[in-house]
Amino acid sequence: MNYISTIKLAAILGALTVAIGAFGAHGLADILEQYGRTDTFETAVKYQFYHVLAIFLVGLLQAKLPNAKILDTAVYAFLTGIIIFSGSLYVLSTTGVTWLGAITPLGGLAFIGGWIMVFLGAKPSAQK
Repeated sequence: MNYISTIKLAAILGALTVAIGAFGAHGLADILEQYGRTDTFETAVKYQFYHVLAIFLVGLLQAKLPNAKILDTAVYAFLTGIIIFSGSLYVLSTTGVTWLGAITPLGGLAFIGGWIMVFLGAKPSAQK
């Protein structure tokens, strides 16, 4: 994945995150209150947005370090984390299906893995 694709992915995900947050605040307020999951939904949106920003920043690193292929893997790890972590919390918040909370930590592990890959990829030797 080249840096332009990564930055475009971040832009699309950023717009989606804003839309999900707004929809949650306005269109889903009653459902979230019914299940007592407003805070859970907000956590999902926050972590999604944090990792959209991480994907964007990785795109900038990819422009500087085009041979650091581990940064590609970091993008996929962050995207996986968004889908599993935030996605499971969105479903949990809007349906009350509590067993989904059991898979949420897998998304957190994907986030951690992504950050480790950024650490490993953001070094001058990654250019070689």
